Amino acid sequence: MNSAANLKCFVVEVINLDYFSVPGHAADFSWTCLRDFDFTSLCSQSSVLDIIKLLFMGSFYTSLLITLIRRHSACGSNRKNWVFPVVSVCCALISIAHFSIGLKSWNQQSSITCIFRAFVWLSFTVSLHVQRNKWIKILNSIWWASSCVLATAINIEIMFKEHAVELFDMVQWLAHFLLLFCAFRNLGYFVTSRSIQDTSLSEPLIAQRVETTQTSLGHASLLSRLTFSWVNSLLKLGYSKPLALEDIPFLLSEDEAGSAYQNFVHAWESLVRENSNNNTKNLVLWSVVRTFSKENILMGFYALLRSICMIISPLILYSFVNYSNRTEADLREGFSILGFIILTKVVESMSQRHFSFGSRRSGMKIRSSLMVAVYQKLLKLSSSARRRHSTGEVVNYIAVDAYRLGEFPWWFHITWTSVVQLVLSILLLFCVVGAGALPGLVPLLICGLLNVPLAKIIQNSQSQFMMAQDERLRSTSEILNNMKIIKLQSWEDKFKNLVLSLRAKEFIWLSKIQIIKANGASLYWMTPTIVPSVVFLGCALFNSAPLNAGTIFTVLTALRIMGEPVRMIPEALSIMIQVKVSFDRLNTFLLDEELDSVNNYGRDIKQSSVNAVEIQAGHFIWGHESVSPTLRDVNLEIKWGQKVAVCGPVGAGKSSLLYAVLGEIPKISGTVNVGSTIAYVSQTSWIQSGTVRENILFGKPMDKTRYENAIKVCALDMDINDFSHGDLTEIGQRGINMSGGQRQRIQLARAVYNDADIYLLDDPFSAVDAHTAAILFNNCVMTALREKTVILVTHQVEFLSEVDKILVMEGGKVTQSGSYEDLLTAGTAFEQLVMAHTAVLTGLDQKNEENRDSDIEVMVHPKESKNQSEGVISTKSQLGVQLTQEEEKEIGSVGWRPFWDYISFSRGTFLLCLTMLTQLAFVAMQTASTYWLALASEIPKVTSSTLIGVYSLFSFVSIAFVYTRSVLTANLGLKASKAFFSSFTLAIFNAPMLFFDSTPVGRILTRASSDLSILDLDISYTLPIVAFVAVEVLVTICAMVSVTWQVLIVAVPAMVASLYIQGYYQASARELMRINGTTKAPVMNFAAETSLGVVTIRALNTVNRFFNNYLKLVDMDATLFFHSNVALEWSILRIEVLQNLTVFTAALLLILLPKGYVPSGLVGLSLSYAFTLKDSQVFWSRMFSMTSNHIISVERIKQFIHIPAEPPAILEDSRPPSSWPSKGRIDLQALEIRYRPNAPFVLKGINCTFKEGNRVGVVGRTGSGKTTLVSALFRLVEPSRGDILIDGISICSMGLKDLRMKLSIIPQEPTLFKGSIRTNLDPLGFYDDDEIWKAIEKCQLKETISKLPGLLDSSVSDEGGNWSLGQRQLFCLGRVLLKRNRILVLDEATASIDSATDAILQQVIRQEFAECTVITVAHRVPTVIDSDMVMVLSYGNLVEYDEPSKLIGTNSWFSMLVAEYWSSCRKNSSLNISW
Repeated sequence: MNSAANLKCFVVEVINLDYFSVPGHAADFSWTCLRDFDFTSLCSQSSVLDIIKLLFMGSFYTSLLITLIRRHSACGSNRKNWVFPVVSVCCALISIAHFSIGLKSWNQQSSITCIFRAFVWLSFTVSLHVQRNKWIKILNSIWWASSCVLATAINIEIMFKEHAVELFDMVQWLAHFLLLFCAFRNLGYFVTSRSIQDTSLSEPLIAQRVETTQTSLGHASLLSRLTFSWVNSLLKLGYSKPLALEDIPFLLSEDEAGSAYQNFVHAWESLVRENSNNNTKNLVLWSVVRTFSKENILMGFYALLRSICMIISPLILYSFVNYSNRTEADLREGFSILGFIILTKVVESMSQRHFSFGSRRSGMKIRSSLMVAVYQKLLKLSSSARRRHSTGEVVNYIAVDAYRLGEFPWWFHITWTSVVQLVLSILLLFCVVGAGALPGLVPLLICGLLNVPLAKIIQNSQSQFMMAQDERLRSTSEILNNMKIIKLQSWEDKFKNLVLSLRAKEFIWLSKIQIIKANGASLYWMTPTIVPSVVFLGCALFNSAPLNAGTIFTVLTALRIMGEPVRMIPEALSIMIQVKVSFDRLNTFLLDEELDSVNNYGRDIKQSSVNAVEIQAGHFIWGHESVSPTLRDVNLEIKWGQKVAVCGPVGAGKSSLLYAVLGEIPKISGTVNVGSTIAYVSQTSWIQSGTVRENILFGKPMDKTRYENAIKVCALDMDINDFSHGDLTEIGQRGINMSGGQRQRIQLARAVYNDADIYLLDDPFSAVDAHTAAILFNNCVMTALREKTVILVTHQVEFLSEVDKILVMEGGKVTQSGSYEDLLTAGTAFEQLVMAHTAVLTGLDQKNEENRDSDIEVMVHPKESKNQSEGVISTKSQLGVQLTQEEEKEIGSVGWRPFWDYISFSRGTFLLCLTMLTQLAFVAMQTASTYWLALASEIPKVTSSTLIGVYSLFSFVSIAFVYTRSVLTANLGLKASKAFFSSFTLAIFNAPMLFFDSTPVGRILTRASSDLSILDLDISYTLPIVAFVAVEVLVTICAMVSVTWQVLIVAVPAMVASLYIQGYYQASARELMRINGTTKAPVMNFAAETSLGVVTIRALNTVNRFFNNYLKLVDMDATLFFHSNVALEWSILRIEVLQNLTVFTAALLLILLPKGYVPSGLVGLSLSYAFTLKDSQVFWSRMFSMTSNHIISVERIKQFIHIPAEPPAILEDSRPPSSWPSKGRIDLQALEIRYRPNAPFVLKGINCTFKEGNRVGVVGRTGSGKTTLVSALFRLVEPSRGDILIDGISICSMGLKDLRMKLSIIPQEPTLFKGSIRTNLDPLGFYDDDEIWKAIEKCQLKETISKLPGLLDSSVSDEGGNWSLGQRQLFCLGRVLLKRNRILVLDEATASIDSATDAILQQVIRQEFAECTVITVAHRVPTVIDSDMVMVLSYGNLVEYDEPSKLIGTNSWFSMLVAEYWSSCRKNSSLNISW
């Protein structure tokens, strides 16, 4: 009943408006308050508040009037937004209440105040509905926000003075908060994507398009720039959905790589001209200084401003503690100090954020410009310079050095500002404590001096670590590029151990770095713990300053500020040393030798009416270290339209002659003139990642007729029909999912489509069968290119009679030149080539004697049509997945799983718990020591010695804990690094071949380099710090609350809001980081691809196109970096504002609380903790953001750790006998193979037996399944159905190593590794020198190697680049001659050697492997014509398997292949026989 009665009374009072009577202090708006102004008076404060409202109202109505006069259209409407109408209704009701109160008390003095305030609230109502342009929106937002802040300040003061707030004041206060919310919405916060669309309907469509494609920074207002609000739209989008690459805006033109590079190269060229005779100056460094110094001067100003604000903080604290010691309150002085706190904190936050963003932005431009400079240099690099800088090293210049130099501006400014901050802090100490600061300088100096050797050790260790990392990455890159041969030879353990041994060397330096950093961390914490004890001791000894709260906490705050530069200076110096190393590396690279003519890349374009190519008295040499020229006395004239063939033995200089025409080989003397445009087809096919169509068009516009003709004459039409996506089929990196013949024909089609005038073809028929070679020669070279000038390097003697001119080369000289008939009569070198070919044809002729009549030709064509009609299996309708998929990335919140994975994967839970215990103990000691100083300084009985002694005891114990914590943290990181690397390496080496076929090498290398580097150096540092700083933030707030519990009113909401902002930001930052992880690899892949194909790029004159494509890739990577940084600064600025509010509240409460209510010691303690709160919270937010971004690297590495493994290397329970295979019999039983579960079968039910000791030839068109059969035999791909038995044992029942070690193979693509001749022939070290020399002699390399100074220890460069393709195949033959297994597979092993050498090697193979089962996959019919059995495959089906002699005598597929080969060679053979 009582409660009901009370409620009734309340309702009546509300209706009568008595309850809303205005208190006296709020109603006295009169000149009396202003005349007798006292800021501590509530009357005066209310009057000031009303005046401010009046000014805002005047500004609002003036702006509104101006816009009405100018008839501006509305900026945006809030009608569809429910928030603004609801708030406007609240304001209208409050206005009505004020009017009612004013009318009721009309005769009283307060009525004017009520009417005025009613008008103010009515104006709020109007402003919520009328916002005609963005300036009025901004003005309204400031008005609403200011009113809320001022009303909050007055109400808090009323609460503390009168311990109560009227109900009507509470209602108005709540309405002010609603206005604050509207202000934030006006500025773009808390707005849904639908609201964004609604408010932008009135914008022009073109403007909308620009906003969605380019970052908003270019047209942002000053306020938006200051607060980073221009990134709001992106963050809102990221909060509403996971960001995708297409959601990220483009960079401003001034930030793009092209613009940055142009500025850099202008400075570079100027410096090169100025310093042409002085090579000591680092031109890259000074070019960067000249280009980017202007913007960095502004960054330096921001950094200096921030340092000054930090130094002022201890002085403010000193003043505040002294103020609290006074017996009488002087609110004016108190508020003045509060004003200084607000000013310094705001300036410090703004300057710090803009320094950080600006320096990172400048660094991004430096990075982009250097990445582009390296790439541009790569396109110009001479052949000798390319040998000095391998592909892996060039990628490192981009991935490591350029990225490191991107951090250069930030670290440069940190270095000098840290020194300034340190000096100013020391001066501050002297100002506060005088001579007492001198003893404190001794331990400070000792700590600083100890940091110097530590920094040197860290710098040296980091240099060694980087060198070890470079070596590991070079080997890893080489291994990944040649993983197929490693698996075929079962060398996984050897190369895995090599990588692990290189990692072990790297890990030694990593361990050293982490342990020394742990010691450095201890030194960092010694500064604010030991040094205060010594300073206090100095004060006591010299009696220079009293040990009161003001002195104590000023000293502590000053030393805490000094701690940062003491820690940062050694690290900054270490980074600057690394930066210098990177500058030197890039300087060396960018100053290296370029091609003679920049415009034409070494070719002198000279138009001639007669000759297309002229070389006069040409001498050429590959490297300056070579003893004799590579090409000597070259005199060459090739007329327009001529077809010229170049032939000769292996290593004669045929390819070098083409390079001489291209201008790629350094010229010693003579002249080279090229008449017009060139198209070049390299001996080793170079294919880009992309589609078949993109590789053929090669940047040129689509001409359907010319495109289809290029495909047809290069015999690609059948292959494209078989591809599941036609010519849109993705080609894996380096063409890994295409056969050798397909790759060669794609690049031939690229050259044909290019429609050049001069064609240089370097042995383009080596990787295709005889029939396809004949088609390519006749349809492509002789027909499609009939009006073109063609220089053809070839080993196929059968085509030589068709050309206009033949060049015979031997020993680097053109020994013979003329037509086919002329050279036949001249003899010598050409005679040997033709005789070898004649011998082959004679053998073929004997086997084909019965069928050499014209009826063979009749047989060829029907069979061909049968093949085309029955054999074609088009899978075009069965659209499968592309081989190379988009890189997988997680979506959405990472949650805590990756963090837990990092700990649990390395079994570091116990270490983590121990680390956290030591951190808690350390924080407890630090807090106890600070409380001791705060309380003991107020107790007269406590002597100085006791105060200092107890504090020192706490400090020394805390140092012991912090040292233990640092060492435990270092060990936790090292343990995780070791566990992740071991598992990652094991997973990669155990991955099936399909994984490498479908995964670009750059994708794996990114994880092995940048992701692993983040795991090694960054996560191990940031993850523990997140936990440590979180504890410190909680302790800081608890300390402040223990002094003034009221601070919780602001601290808790500020903390909640900070966490909300952190989560809001993290939603976008997480995806930005993930996308950035997928944009780095394409930059590296593109550079690596360019390095491998730069000769083709220059020859086809597509340098500019590749350069522009690279610019786009760099900009794509940079825009992710740019927006990640601005998003981070956006979040930190807002968190700083919220935490500063807590600091301001704490200071305000200390001012408003009655004098003596809080002891001055606790005032100093509260403020000193308050000053660290913002820094700690911001540091935690930054570290948490960094850790959340870095932890994505754990995700990415774990993706590859969990890839499915191939079958085990050894199965102990089913190991074959040691003598297995004793016979070499192979049974294929209903063998069916496909590469993916839902893909079509590549081999279809193969049944046959290879008898022991037989020589079996496997033939078929390109794409018939020959290579797949070899892959199945070595179990690179597992049978879907059926089985393969060797000597009666299923190969699927044993381990892969047991199988592959017993098989030998010479692969289609010869592979050499960087090292020596010995390590390439015998990687496992099983054989002695005599056995190796015997193998070398048998494979025709003894003469060449004997001339080398290092003999077996002579070097082999990356990918065997210093040996010809033919010589590389001979090395592969040497390997199998050493192994001497019972089963040998030759996968077109002699395709790149001449007929004479081929004949010798075939004889060697027959002799050495007479009792072995030899499987020969061949394109040349003579290679298999003397086999015991021949297997013919067509589109995965076994169509024939019999003796060659039997198959030739019937209307068989094999006889058709022989007839085709014979048909193409018949003209030559008749000439040979007649000769």
